[in-house]
Amino acid sequence: MTTALPRTGVPPRTTDQEARVASPADPASPAALPLDPAPTAMVWLEPGRPHEAVAVPSVVLEPGDALVEVELATICGSDVHTTRGDRSAPAPLVLGHEQVGRVVALGPGAAAVDGTPLAVGQRVVWSLTVSCGRCATCRRDLPQKCESVRKYGHERLLTGWELSGGFATHVHVRSGTAIVPVEADLPAELLAPVSCGTATAVAALDAASAIVPLDGAVVLVTGAGLIGLTATALATDAGARVVVVDPEPARRRLAVRFGAVATADPSAAPDADDGLSTAFSVAGGAPLVAVEASGSPHAVASALAALGVGGVAVLVGSVFPAPAVPLDAESVVRRLVTLRGVHNYAPRHLVEAVRFVERRHAAWPLDALVGEVVALRDLDAGIAAAAAGGSVRVGVRPE
Repeated sequence: MTTALPRTGVPPRTTDQEARVASPADPASPAALPLDPAPTAMVWLEPGRPHEAVAVPSVVLEPGDALVEVELATICGSDVHTTRGDRSAPAPLVLGHEQVGRVVALGPGAAAVDGTPLAVGQRVVWSLTVSCGRCATCRRDLPQKCESVRKYGHERLLTGWELSGGFATHVHVRSGTAIVPVEADLPAELLAPVSCGTATAVAALDAASAIVPLDGAVVLVTGAGLIGLTATALATDAGARVVVVDPEPARRRLAVRFGAVATADPSAAPDADDGLSTAFSVAGGAPLVAVEASGSPHAVASALAALGVGGVAVLVGSVFPAPAVPLDAESVVRRLVTLRGVHNYAPRHLVEAVRFVERRHAAWPLDALVGEVVALRDLDAGIAAAAAGGSVRVGVRPE
């Protein structure tokens, strides 16, 4: 049953990205756009409690904003971690940050990431973050760490920005978001994950390739989830020989379909048929690049230890609380190892992620990444299915 919308205050902000509510007394305020039927958002309140459907009868589109009707969303591992209480999150909250949809309304001056004006009916994906573009961090090309950053699917429900996550029929896309138009005929299952895992994989390999050229390199990928599998395909396209480590046999088989020349079981003896040393022998030697996408402390330590001289480790998966990883600093120094952390991505990575999917969807089994698709009203069942890990992603489709 759809319930009334909780009303909550907006915290003070120091930039013009603050959430605002139109005031009838202020003639400069944009008018509220009535919506019939009212969009529905699925609101998470606390671990163990079902989502509640909330109706949002109107939105106020500020300059640069867009209202997008969601075609398909996908459930990220971070959504699962939040709902079961593995990491802190504000509540009430509309989760979801991987989605594709069509523009149904626009604020004045709304534009794509390249500056091209947006149009109603356009199919788009958009960045995880809303950034100001002016602060010191944004000027350093780190907009995902903007001093006033907002994140889709991560913000406490606010008056004026109720449609803030992908688990809804519509999303209110804010000015300061990187919006990328996408091809009209590509399946939604290929495009929905682009705004999180695919773009993050692009960012990870961008960070790695700034230190070690990928062409001809042995690349170790630990964790065959969306990021790890996408990184495998991207690195293979760049000329690398990729070794993938994952405890699940089905994920290791899938990694081969994404270009891995060898796979390994982290629990196997190094010289066993499915061990890491054997996999490196098949690939041609020790890796010079490691992309750690699992978040496992053991995998982080293993990736660092495996690198050859002058190698680079890019940590992507460590985004939830876990035991500290012991570091052999002397070994890192003597091997001239570079350690980089990648969290989210910049707009250029999202653009490249879209281009990768558009160019290479026939070469790699990207359609195998999304398995079961549930209706929006069955979101809790979808999250349970995602937690079970039977498929890389579970889809959520508004009715």
